[in-house]
Amino acid sequence: MRYSILVIMALLCSIPVISQQVYSKKQPFAHTYSIVARDTVTGEMGVAVQSHWFSVGSLVTWGQAGVGVVATQSFVNPSFGPRGLSLLENGLTPKMAVETLLNLDEGREVRQLAILDVHGNVEAYTGKNCIEAAGHIIGDNFSVQANLMDKNTVWPAMAEAFKKSTGTLAERMLAAMEAAQNEGGDIRGKQSAAILVVKAKTTGNSWEDNVVDLRVEDSENPLKEMRRLLTIHTAYDFMNKGDLAVEVGNNTLAKEHYMKAQQLNPDNLEMKYWYAVTLANNGELNEAKAIFKNIFKQNSKWKELTPRLIKPKLLTISEAQLLEILKL
Repeated sequence: MRYSILVIMALLCSIPVISQQVYSKKQPFAHTYSIVARDTVTGEMGVAVQSHWFSVGSLVTWGQAGVGVVATQSFVNPSFGPRGLSLLENGLTPKMAVETLLNLDEGREVRQLAILDVHGNVEAYTGKNCIEAAGHIIGDNFSVQANLMDKNTVWPAMAEAFKKSTGTLAERMLAAMEAAQNEGGDIRGKQSAAILVVKAKTTGNSWEDNVVDLRVEDSENPLKEMRRLLTIHTAYDFMNKGDLAVEVGNNTLAKEHYMKAQQLNPDNLEMKYWYAVTLANNGELNEAKAIFKNIFKQNSKWKELTPRLIKPKLLTISEAQLLEILKL
């Protein structure tokens, strides 16, 4: 679809201005490396970033289910995020969106920008005055970009790692960032990171459209912390699936999901507790009691909670069985 300059200007004018389009030394830095990518199986889209700058995810990463994702960095123009997404939503390609945003920005030569849409189309840009080493690589359903790097092999390492990785989109993007760090990363060091993954199609409810939304705002090793958080996120995803199974009365499936959650996060008492509840509901009381006993020994508040589960029917056992548990 072709768009006239008047139509494009009208679209841009309808989007609230978040920051000035004119370059200013007051604009925030995000000298960093990032990736935008799409999972060709699920259609999910993601953007991930790491930088030696506080709370980099609040500036760089933008995404909207059913539309696309944006990474805006170097001397950041944060308006590129919401404006880029709005241009995609209104039918422009990533290439057209990038060109439109940059044409209206006097600071374009210090910007770095990548936009990916719901179809996997990608466009990226590195301004000629971005601090070296700086550059980007556009691949199949992804783009990697970096500036102020230790050396110019950082973003190629990201691209190779992403192409060779397996797992969820978040796991693959994290692998790409870890490869960047192993190659030297940001010449200044490391401080914060973020991963955002959105669904291929919107649910109509914005609070349900993000698959992953994690940030490490300030850490000596943000990617190590991100790896830990992503593992816990996956564990709680299994917990949520277990809860949904309980709601529909499928305790066998709930047991399976709760077990997977525990395997990923074995020291979490709550995960063990709900697994024990599920066992009790399944009639496996002896196995449940052994777990309850261990939990109550570590924290008696879980024992205090247990009888409260009877009224909402989260624990469906007899009064005699409940007393057996409370005697532990």
